[in-house]
Amino acid sequence: MAIRIFVTGGTFDKEYNELTGSLFFNKTHLYEMLRLGRNHAPVEITTLMMIDSLEMTNADRSLIARHCKGAKEDKIVITHGTDTMADTAKVLGRKIKNKTIVITGAMVPYKFGSSDGLFNLGSSLAFVQTLPHGVYVIMNGRCFNWNNVKKNKETGTFEEIE
Repeated sequence: MAIRIFVTGGTFDKEYNELTGSLFFNKTHLYEMLRLGRNHAPVEITTLMMIDSLEMTNADRSLIARHCKGAKEDKIVITHGTDTMADTAKVLGRKIKNKTIVITGAMVPYKFGSSDGLFNLGSSLAFVQTLPHGVYVIMNGRCFNWNNVKKNKETGTFEEIE
């Protein structure tokens, strides 16, 4: 069975407007990233939203949870902005028990060329196929349980709460 990938936006998919100097969303880069990474795992991609995670609402998180519950696949990768990734993980961890869900993102936009996004996507595809059912945050080669992860905004890394 395929791995379902839900796209929600975040730094993964941001682009740079050279005229205004601002970041914006156009379309997901996942197809290109999977091609460049020479992915051979079967995947199905659905874009749920293209937003910065700081703008994500409880309604957005409920929408993600509904799609995860309704997916026929039991292995799900969610691309997400890093600022509130742990918040979404907590919502999903409390609501979904019978699937393996990994949430990942990037600290640097993929289009910048020096992004950690390609590595994080590849790691997520590997982790989702090997972890037991549960909700996890996957960043920079590390795996965190949904209820024991936070973003350290001083170091720009993810770490365990305890």
